[in-house]
Amino acid sequence: MDRSSAAVERVFNFSPGPAVLPLEVLERAQAELVALPGVGMSVLEISHRSPPFDRILEETLQGLRDLLKVGADHEIVLLQGGASLQFSMVPMNLLRGQSGAADYILTGTWGTTGAKEARREGKVHVAWDGAATKYDRLPVAGEIALSPNPAYVHITSNETIQGVQWKRDPQVGSAPLVCDCSSDFLSRPIDVAKHGLIYACAQKNAGIAGVTVVIIRKDLLARSRDDLPTMLDYRTYVSNGSRPNTPPVFAIYILGLVCNWIRDTMGGLAGMHTHNVAKAKLLYDVLDGSGGFYAGHARPDCRSDMNVTFRLPDETLEKEFVKAAAGHGLMDLKGHRSVGGIRASIYNAMPVAGVTALRDFMVDFQQARRS
Repeated sequence: MDRSSAAVERVFNFSPGPAVLPLEVLERAQAELVALPGVGMSVLEISHRSPPFDRILEETLQGLRDLLKVGADHEIVLLQGGASLQFSMVPMNLLRGQSGAADYILTGTWGTTGAKEARREGKVHVAWDGAATKYDRLPVAGEIALSPNPAYVHITSNETIQGVQWKRDPQVGSAPLVCDCSSDFLSRPIDVAKHGLIYACAQKNAGIAGVTVVIIRKDLLARSRDDLPTMLDYRTYVSNGSRPNTPPVFAIYILGLVCNWIRDTMGGLAGMHTHNVAKAKLLYDVLDGSGGFYAGHARPDCRSDMNVTFRLPDETLEKEFVKAAAGHGLMDLKGHRSVGGIRASIYNAMPVAGVTALRDFMVDFQQARRS
């Protein structure tokens, strides 16, 4: 995908989220914004209980089920509040009242934040913590120490701030594996059957802010207690078909369009994954060949295909880099405020042309500072 005449003024958006969207999706939404075909009203206006939205919701859920190969033993629900609300909802539904601890494998900022929220609901056991090396790697075989009979084991599949990503799921025995999949959701195939619960906000790879996807194994719904607030109980969303109240209609519509784009244009999740790995390699090759000028944060075997994080020799150079990159239409490359440095978020919809432009800029920037 490259810049068409319809998007000649678009820059390359490396923001960690809300993030770049597929141009085809933007153009489809633009064309249908005033009135959905055959409906005569905008998707921003239709009732969430109308036949047009029935179709949108059904097609979006089916698109997710088909892409992820979700079996009949898992429910898919759409709700609001982002992954941040799931940090609380997961332990409220799966840990409250349980005798065992919730085990958290901490590989970065977001996993650590999730564990903090879980402590409000019950016992939390940290099965591994990468803080000692500033979350630059994942645990290796033998380092994960699970508690006896954990209520669940939680991982963050991709840490956006530190730029580390699980390439294989950890072995957790019979414990339900819970995964915050927010920043690599729909970027690659995932074995849903091995998970008790998967959650992901949409605004990185799957759409826009406002909708969160939760995929939960049906048997785990029995853990939700009757003393939960109605809107924080997963059963509420399952029994009401994701519509206990007004859902984020437009965000669900965009999610459905993204699912179609992945299926029809990118070759499904396998094709999407191949595309993403190739993009990431363009940047990691520059890091590896820079002689230390660009120092990647994550260790090579743990590098994220979504968020490429690195430092320059000093902060002054990093500020120059971000400013100069913006002058070339390469936007939002500043690292997270908690860690600094540079972060290039190259989610699903970032075109190869954008990554190539960043790669070339990085090479030129280094040569200019060393000449």
